[in-house]
Amino acid sequence: MPTPLWPPPRRIELHEGSFQLPPTVAWDTAADASTLPAAMERVAAALRPSGARLARDETGDATLRFAIDPIGLPVQGYRLIVSAAGIELTGASEAGLFHGACTLAQWIALAAGEGIPLARIEDWPDLPHRGVMLDVSRDKVPTMATLHALVDRLASWKVNQLQLYTEHTFAYEGHEEVWRDASPLTAEEVRELDAHCRAVAIELVPNQNSFGHFHRWLVHERYRPLAEVPEGLEHPFGERREPFSLCPVDPRCLELLADLYDQLLPNFASRQLNVGLDETFDLGKGCSAAAVAEKGRIRVYLEFLQQVHRLVAERSHRMQFWGDIILEQPDLIPELPAEAIALEWGYEADHPFLEHAQRFAASGLDFMVCPGTSSWNSLAGRADNALRNLGTAAVAGRDAGALGCLITDWGDFGHLQPLPVSYLGFLAGAGFAWNVEAAAAPLDHLWARLLDLHAFDDADAGIGAPLLALADAYLGTGARQKNGTALFYLLAFPQQDLTQRRYAGLSEDGLASTERIVDGAAASLQPGDGDGERELVRRELRWVAGLLRLACRLGRARLAAGRTMPVQGLAAETRAALLAELEPLVAEHRHVWLARNRPGGRADSVERLERLAALLAGGATGESAASNAR
Repeated sequence: MPTPLWPPPRRIELHEGSFQLPPTVAWDTAADASTLPAAMERVAAALRPSGARLARDETGDATLRFAIDPIGLPVQGYRLIVSAAGIELTGASEAGLFHGACTLAQWIALAAGEGIPLARIEDWPDLPHRGVMLDVSRDKVPTMATLHALVDRLASWKVNQLQLYTEHTFAYEGHEEVWRDASPLTAEEVRELDAHCRAVAIELVPNQNSFGHFHRWLVHERYRPLAEVPEGLEHPFGERREPFSLCPVDPRCLELLADLYDQLLPNFASRQLNVGLDETFDLGKGCSAAAVAEKGRIRVYLEFLQQVHRLVAERSHRMQFWGDIILEQPDLIPELPAEAIALEWGYEADHPFLEHAQRFAASGLDFMVCPGTSSWNSLAGRADNALRNLGTAAVAGRDAGALGCLITDWGDFGHLQPLPVSYLGFLAGAGFAWNVEAAAAPLDHLWARLLDLHAFDDADAGIGAPLLALADAYLGTGARQKNGTALFYLLAFPQQDLTQRRYAGLSEDGLASTERIVDGAAASLQPGDGDGERELVRRELRWVAGLLRLACRLGRARLAAGRTMPVQGLAAETRAALLAELEPLVAEHRHVWLARNRPGGRADSVERLERLAALLAGGATGESAASNAR
C-alpha cells in the first residue's frame, strides 16, 4: 500500500502499534543547527490541531529527540524512528534534519490526533538539487506574502532551490524606466526572502536573463542600440515587432550586464547565477550578421556565452545557462566553460531528456534536467502532460548523472493561470526528484488525495479532484497542440481564425463534452463559509472554470460559423450572450490577480480578455469594451 507521505520515503518499515503524543511534547537536541527553529516550527504546527504543544525538556526524559550525525546516510538523508518510547529524528546534516522534520510533521498530521503509527524511516534524495523556477516577469510579480508562503510549501516537499525568473522585474538603480510599471522586487525584499529560504534549507539562486528575452529593456530608446535588431522583428513572445536579443558583438552589452550583476548578486547568499541565454531567435539577423557569416551562428553564441561566464566568474559565482542553443551544434559542447551548469529544458511528455543529458554528461559538464508544470498557455494546466514530462525528466536525470531537477513554471501571454494550478507540477516534480522510483508510473499516484493533503492541508479539502478535472479537460476538445491548449488560445488570440495548426482536430462535439467536464468540476467548488486560503483557491478555480466554459462556447460558435469567420462576424445575439458571460470574468481578473500578486503587469494580462470583449462587442480593433473593469 503506498504511503501518503510525500515525497515517498526510500525506506519505511511500519510496525504494530502507535505512539500517543502527550499534551506537552518534551523535546531535546544535541544539534546546533541554523535550521532547527524552522524544523521545530514544522513539528509544532503539525501538533496544534490536536491541542498538543512543544516544550523544551527539563527532566532528561524527552519525548522527541533531535540529533545531527552522519549515520551512514547521504548528506541530505535522515532517520526517523517512532517507537513506543518516543520519537528520534537524526539528520545526516542540517538539511537532513530539516527534511526529516518535514516528514515527521506529515506523519503527525496524517495521524489526525490519533496515535502516530510506529515506524522506522531512512530516507535521502536521488537528485541533490531539487529546484523550482517561478516566472516573475510575464507578467506576475508575487507579493512577499505569496513568496514566503510558497517557500514554506516547497520546503515541506523537500525542494532545496528556488529561482525567480527575471527579465526586468528587479529594481535596478539607474534603470528605472525598464521596471517602473512592473512592481519589481527590491534589493531589500530579495534579502528578506533569501534569509527565509536559508532558514528552511532552500538556496535562493539569482536569475537574470542576459541575451535573448531582453525585449523589456530593448524597447526603450536608451537600450535599443544594444539590440541585435534595433528596428525590431516578430518573435514568439510578443504580438508586435520589437527588438528581442542583445547584440553579442557589442561590448556595451557586457558593460550593462556587469552593472546588473553587481547590483543583483550581493543580495543573495547563493554563489550561483542563472544567466539564461536561451531562445536567441534573432541571432545573426542584425548587427552580428557579419560575425555569424564568418564564424557560424552557434560559434558567435558560444563566444558571447564565454564572455558572460567571465563576468560571472569574476564575481566568484558559478554560471547556470539554458542548454537549448548549444545543442544545435553539440560538437561545441566541450568548449563550454568547465564549471558551468547546463540546464536541459523541455516541456512535452516525449521530450528527449536522456539523449540531451547524455550529450552534456559525455563532455564532463554538470547539468540539470528542467521539465515544467505545463501550467502556462492553458488556464487550468495540462495534468497528464505535466506528470509524464516531470517523470521522464527525473528518470533521465538519475540515469545520466544530473546534479538535479529544476521545475519550471512560466507565465507566457498574460500569466492567466492562478498559482494553485502549478501546485500539481511542483508537488509531483519535487517527489520524483527526491525518489525517482516514484516517477516510474507518474500517473498512478493518488494525485487528488495528495494535493488535498499536501497542497491544501486537509484530507477533506475536496479541491484536488476538481483541480485535476479542470487540468485535463482540454484532452476532450480534439485539439492536440504543444505548449498550451486550444481553450487558452481561443480566448487569448481571438483575432486569429481557426485554420491555425493549434486548432487542428477541434470539434463542436469535443467542446460540448469538455464543457460538461468543466461544469462538473465547477459544481464541486462552490463557496464555503470561510475566507481563508482554501476559499481563495476555490474562487480562483471557479474563475478558471468560467473561462474554460466560455472558451468551449466561443469555440463551438466559431466552428459552427466556419473556421475562417472572425469573432466580430458571429451573429449579434451570439456575441451578446458570450460578452455577457465574459464581462464578469474580466472584472474577477482583478480580484484573482491582486489576491496573490502586485499590481504591475495586470493591465497587460487583462488586456487579452478585453480584446476579446471588444471583438464580441463588434469592434474591429483591440480597444476594449471592458476597460472599466481594470
